[in-house]
Amino acid sequence: MAGPTTAERGQRQQESSGSPPARRWKNRRFRTIVILALAVVLLGSGSVWLLYGSPWLRVRHVSVSGTAVLTPEEVLEAADVPVGAPLVSVDTDGIEARLRRKLPRIDEIDVVRSWPRGIGLKVTERTPVLLIEKDGKFTEVDKKGVRFATVSRAPHGAPSLELSLARSGSATASLRRFGTDRLVREAVAVAGDIPAAVRRDTRTLKVLSYDDITLELSGGRTVEWGSAENGAAKARTLTALMKAASGARYFDVSVPTAPASAAS
Repeated sequence: MAGPTTAERGQRQQESSGSPPARRWKNRRFRTIVILALAVVLLGSGSVWLLYGSPWLRVRHVSVSGTAVLTPEEVLEAADVPVGAPLVSVDTDGIEARLRRKLPRIDEIDVVRSWPRGIGLKVTERTPVLLIEKDGKFTEVDKKGVRFATVSRAPHGAPSLELSLARSGSATASLRRFGTDRLVREAVAVAGDIPAAVRRDTRTLKVLSYDDITLELSGGRTVEWGSAENGAAKARTLTALMKAASGARYFDVSVPTAPASAAS
């Protein structure tokens, strides 16, 4: 049996390898893929070097804003930002955790990268709504009940807490039922609800029992607040009552729907 002729062999080879235009298109596509792959590798390597290896995107300065009692120097020391490190590698969560642990006066902290070379520390400090005095010092308590600092001088605008729980049988029963910590939390809640204009004049927040909390204001004035319940309604009622009876020295908003005032 005769083998394939030369023409038949050429035709088969051409069919297996494709036409010349098809082969050229395949070659161009392969070269394009190789070029794109090399470009991606080079671009990625360059980006990594720019972010981590270059001297242009490293921490050079740290700014602090929002401080009131704290100083920027205290915040910077506690934050311990790694100056000179690549900006992208800075652990912002770690900085926040250090600040909260070392400076409990901080309520909120926002650590932001300020490209190309900075870190910004935006601080919100806790505001005391109540002071607990002991041994001549004052523990500051914020509206969340957090005892965040002890100072030697009472800051302006926050009343002192006075627990007068041993004066009556009802007070003793209240203490036995709720405990001192719960009564302190109730006092904090009341302090947080006091209208701002009244808070400035409030000298002492006195707790006689769970539902017998009074405010002692400047000028010998007294506010019977009652329990910590319905604090917002009591605040509105007290504001209106003090405007209507500006000469009064005693105000009772323990039942906000039935307030009372008296000259003495």
